[in-house]
Amino acid sequence: MMLNLKISSELLLGLATAPLLVGLLASKALADLMQDLGLASEEVFRGDRLPVLDFSTTANKSDVDVTEV
Repeated sequence: MMLNLKISSELLLGLATAPLLVGLLASKALADLMQDLGLASEEVFRGDRLPVLDFSTTANKSDVDVTEV
C-alpha cells in the first residue's frame, strides 16, 4: 500500500533555501581563497626573491664556441 503525502511547495521552497544560501556563501569563500592563493603565488615569482645571477661581460672568446649552430 502506497502512502500519498502532499507536501506544499512553500515547505519545499523553505527547505531548499538554507542549502542554497550555504552553497553561495561557500562558493564566495572559495573564490576569495583562490584569489588570495593566486596573490601569494605571485610573491614566489617576484624578482627581489630570486637569487642574483652573475653574468660577467668579460667572457673569454675561447670559452664560447661560435661554430656550432
